[in-house]
Amino acid sequence: MSAQQAGESGAEQTRLLEDREGKAEWKKWGPYLSERQWGTVREDYSSSGDAWNYFSHDNAQYRAYRWGEDGLAGISDNRQLLCFALALWNGKDPILKERLFGLTNSEGNHGEDVKEYYFYLDSTPTHSYMKYLYKYPQAAYPYQAIIDGNRARDRQAPEYELLDTGLFDEDRYFDVFVEYAKADPEDVLVRVTVHNRGPEPAEIHVLPTIWFRNTWSWGGSDDKPQLKIAATGGNVRAIAAKQRRLGERFVYCEGATELLFTENETNTQRAFNRPNQQPYCKDGIIHHVVHGKQDTVNPQLHGTKAAAHYRVTVPARGSRTVRVRLTDQSIEQLPAPFGRAFETTFEARQAEADAFYEEITPKALTQDEARVMRQALAGMLWSKQYFYFDLAQWLREHGEKPEEGARAAVRNRDWFHMYNADVISMPDKWEYPWYAVWDLAFHTIPLSLVDVDFAKEQLRLFLGHHYLHPNGQMPAYEWNFGDVNPPVHPWAVWTVYSYDKQVQGRGDLNFLKFCFEKLSLNFTWWVNRKDVDGNNVFSGGFLGLDNIGVFDRSSPLATGG
Repeated sequence: MSAQQAGESGAEQTRLLEDREGKAEWKKWGPYLSERQWGTVREDYSSSGDAWNYFSHDNAQYRAYRWGEDGLAGISDNRQLLCFALALWNGKDPILKERLFGLTNSEGNHGEDVKEYYFYLDSTPTHSYMKYLYKYPQAAYPYQAIIDGNRARDRQAPEYELLDTGLFDEDRYFDVFVEYAKADPEDVLVRVTVHNRGPEPAEIHVLPTIWFRNTWSWGGSDDKPQLKIAATGGNVRAIAAKQRRLGERFVYCEGATELLFTENETNTQRAFNRPNQQPYCKDGIIHHVVHGKQDTVNPQLHGTKAAAHYRVTVPARGSRTVRVRLTDQSIEQLPAPFGRAFETTFEARQAEADAFYEEITPKALTQDEARVMRQALAGMLWSKQYFYFDLAQWLREHGEKPEEGARAAVRNRDWFHMYNADVISMPDKWEYPWYAVWDLAFHTIPLSLVDVDFAKEQLRLFLGHHYLHPNGQMPAYEWNFGDVNPPVHPWAVWTVYSYDKQVQGRGDLNFLKFCFEKLSLNFTWWVNRKDVDGNNVFSGGFLGLDNIGVFDRSSPLATGG
């Protein structure tokens, strides 16, 4: 390895060290934005507990979320106060493509399933470089046809997939590559490259979108933040974002593009047939771009959701690039946000990512195997998500009063102590945009190869007082925190500890002591709950010791079998 390669390899390790020691928050901004918040338990306020249908994909256009946000190829800060993602329109769809679409559990002939083609291509552990690919058809997306096609099939038939519709015939689609590179912890460069794979020129609307998670509409004391147009010079447009806890940020957009402002607020007229309290709603940009309405975006150029509107004609087999920058630097501090340094930062971060993965990849792997390993780890790193859930507050909003000991038939009512507000490794940011504690234990093993600090942090998290039940049980997953899951956490703790000791030359005994104490409580819960023969061996549970079984989900069968 040359001196230059050694330096590039060490650059990402230096960032990890600086983040660990609190010298620089390199992980503050990352892919913490879910690709689906609709249809989740947190957003379910139905009387029947029907999370699948209470808040649909269609609703997500015009209803503000209570507990999180979602977007396409998006990022946020680690408290998800400010979100950035991509919206697209091919000129034919009835809506903007702002988030991933799929079937709920009742709609798919094989259950829940995303019906999009997207790929996590690359990421470093500090997210200093990330790359994502979304494949967007040039014809209208067949939302209803996908639902109808799968509903018409039984479980013995294959699924009706997007490819089956003929939408990608003759390569009439766009490959949309989204790349992020950090110049420093608070300066994130964004490059969107659209490739037209088809035989004819095609237009696409590219809308880099910035918005605040709605923290002000639910009876709290949070001040309403604001996005507004900012003064710039030359061929640059800018949006200033200001929030009490986050401070001020700027989004610079290359080119004399149109800036659109609205509010991240529910269109109550459309959602509940109640008059809107303000004229500009969450779906205002959709109505402006797709339907040509002028009065749905704020002419005063301020709000809590904003987008830069690029109309791009991409030649056949050609490409076009849109460049954006999210930073804490004002135009006085950064007079040329898209100068030569923009591209050299991308070049440097890509080279450092290459060197980092070359260093950690076993030399025995072939080139193809090394690429598979790297992209698999990228998928793990992209699947981090900010997860916010205040169970006591959620229960009160469902008519429960945990402080008075009320016990109505509401999901997770025995977990009112839980307060989750963390970046967590998810099984999937679409199908399972919530954590599953047994999956997470397995996640930490490969994650430790690239970021052992994050792996240890994840294992500690579920043993902390905001997560662990007073009786010693770890929360299972959002549908039912009280389900019983395989006892894999101790194995994961020991495996990560042993790997860290091997790499560092000494073990993290404080980590081991903390986990051992909490796992002792968890063991006591286990043997009291599942040691039916009194031999200190776990038996049964929601998943047995592997995958979902026909019987013994969370409790014995009524028949005693």
